Amino acid sequence: MRSAASDSTENALPQPKPGQVDSAVEADLYEVQRTIYPRAVHGWFASWRVAVVLVTQLVYYGGPWLAWNERQAVLFDLAARKFYIFGVVFWPQDFILLTALLVISALSLFLFTAIAGRLWCGFACPQTVYTEIFMWIERKLEGDHLARMKLDRQAMSLRKVALKAAKHGTWIALSLWTGFTFVGYFTPIRTLLTEVASVSLGPWELFWILFYSLATYGNAGWMREQVCKYMCPYARFQSVMFDSDTLVITYDGARGEPRGSRSRSADYRTAGLGACVDCGICVQVCPTGIDIRKGLQYECIGCAACIDGCDQVMDKMGYARGLIRYSTENALRGQYSERQIARQALRPRTLIYSAVLLAIVAAFFAALYLRVPLKVNVIRDRGVLMRETGGGWLENVYRLQLINTTEQSRQFVVTASGMDGLQLIAQQPVTVPAAGALTLPVALRVDPAAISPGSHPVRFHIEDSADARVRADEKSVFYVR
Repeated sequence: MRSAASDSTENALPQPKPGQVDSAVEADLYEVQRTIYPRAVHGWFASWRVAVVLVTQLVYYGGPWLAWNERQAVLFDLAARKFYIFGVVFWPQDFILLTALLVISALSLFLFTAIAGRLWCGFACPQTVYTEIFMWIERKLEGDHLARMKLDRQAMSLRKVALKAAKHGTWIALSLWTGFTFVGYFTPIRTLLTEVASVSLGPWELFWILFYSLATYGNAGWMREQVCKYMCPYARFQSVMFDSDTLVITYDGARGEPRGSRSRSADYRTAGLGACVDCGICVQVCPTGIDIRKGLQYECIGCAACIDGCDQVMDKMGYARGLIRYSTENALRGQYSERQIARQALRPRTLIYSAVLLAIVAAFFAALYLRVPLKVNVIRDRGVLMRETGGGWLENVYRLQLINTTEQSRQFVVTASGMDGLQLIAQQPVTVPAAGALTLPVALRVDPAAISPGSHPVRFHIEDSADARVRADEKSVFYVR
């Protein structure tokens, strides 16, 4: 996708002569990896990023320690095939609800991207969040970008070794705690803590703690922007979800060009210059090292650090803010007001996304609210299709698997229907423990004089003895040869 800003900016930039290779392109071709030292920036968007980091990490690190009904509030118990999320217990039979959650997440991503670009990447993506945390640690220990650049160029010394050891030691400690917390969502975290303290971790728990820790340390500490630029698929197909009315970070080339340095008191218009002072702050604060003045690029993660950096410069120069801002291609071309830009957000594409998303969300919560807390599976005895009892009755044997999805034990009564004179032989009533399952052997008997050979449909009725609203009906077959 190309924006109006990119057209006006590139026209103002000096173009290479025929046969001459652009030095920037040549550098990109031959440079394996350029270390980026993002400069710290303060502003409205930076404050929002800090707030999102704090909220997401409070939820992530605190979630496993919350208690609910004498158990962990959020626990994905893969061994028992049960997911606990506060007061709701999900079973494998609830797979359709998980599918709905995935569809909701995908549609939400499409909607937010169509409206305001890569908001997820810039503010809430785990790669962005942990990179922000790791860079904050780096700045606290080694200083801002200039100090870090100077330190890396220095020869090895005791001070350099101490600073690097402190930084990487802190990174590794945070990564290990992150991996421990991740596994704590699948193994009760208090049990996991006891296992760690007694050095009795199971092999899979140890593997996933180390694997997730290594991924966090490598991605946020070493790879950083390389993950966003080369590994994340979202950067590659984002342009499909953008259109000319999508809010993206843009440089106003019509206002900023031609760029050039000047004194604060000089009238840049008289000198034939634009508002851009060519300070390079927008590049220095960018975590992926791009120049937004060249137009929208797939490496841009939408963090808006360049907006905060440019606004600080504009404030110092006494110029109006917004040389770099959230805008749209059509808004730059047509010089839309903020109200016109906001009105364009309610276009057919976003309205369709919103309508479908709301419908699926409503259906999801309706299904969750109406979900019967009893699940039943009927399994016929395949070894003996039919047998004859001592009294001359014909009998089929079944196994009923009763699943109680609530966190209180329940008593159920089982009946059957479908044929005249049908008798059910089973333990009555049967108690199913809280959030548990029970297999109940059941036999159906019928008088041979009242039935013909073949298969006959029958139904099992399972009802809570204390609450008639909790019931389930399951179909099966009675076979007579």
